[in-house]
Amino acid sequence: MSAMPAEAESVTAFPIPANVYAETVVSVEHYTDRLFKFRITRPQSFRFRSGEFVMIGLPNAEKPVFRAYSIASPSWDEELEFFSIKVENGPLTEHLQKIKPGDTILLKKKATGTLVLDALLPGKRLYMFSTGTGVAPFASLVRDPETYEKFDEIILTHTCRTVDELTYSKNLVDDLKNDPLIGELVEGKLFYYPTTTREESPTMGRITNLMRDGTVSRDLNVPQLNPETDRAMICGSMNMLKDVKEVCEEFGLDEGANNRPSTFVVERAFVD
Repeated sequence: MSAMPAEAESVTAFPIPANVYAETVVSVEHYTDRLFKFRITRPQSFRFRSGEFVMIGLPNAEKPVFRAYSIASPSWDEELEFFSIKVENGPLTEHLQKIKPGDTILLKKKATGTLVLDALLPGKRLYMFSTGTGVAPFASLVRDPETYEKFDEIILTHTCRTVDELTYSKNLVDDLKNDPLIGELVEGKLFYYPTTTREESPTMGRITNLMRDGTVSRDLNVPQLNPETDRAMICGSMNMLKDVKEVCEEFGLDEGANNRPSTFVVERAFVD
């Protein structure tokens, strides 16, 4: 009989708090030396809205380190998916990047966040602006039928340094077209706009510059951002959030929240 993973052993070493689930890693896929995704079992009683984040940790200390992770799977999925960076000395990701199927992940019981459909006013077109692992909440939303019921067009932008860092989002969009649940909904409604900033690719540049100079609207054959018809969600690094928020405001959009829906929303939860 194989030995129990160290992470799983430590579940018995320390008591699990009442507000935490102990779940099992189902699969792990590494994309680059900086990016990987993993899926875990979903507690039967765990509820969340597509686009929300949750605090996760590892049972490797008496006081585990928890970090906010957007849930990349949609609210209907029987498993929970996460897309993560790898940080060599990160308090959590240094250890998280080594997980294997069968290991244990700690999951706090409450999900929250602003990247939810309820935080936006009705509109025609929804922009999802992301960099790096900031695409995770949008991976949840583009797999949710409600997104296509509320908007006629969904534009998923993903900006990374290199082409291989776009693999997760590219595979996501490719798989959606053949998805038995929402494949038909996606057809003609979801537009994928990947860009790189360091390695040569069909579209290069920061999304802020490409929005300001009209490149995005020309490439996709859509009008420039308009608060009458367009809504936006933003997720990425602190600098990216600030810069894209400024662009949205330049075009007349107004930041909203769960308790005050408006024309764009920003997520400010980060992993280490």
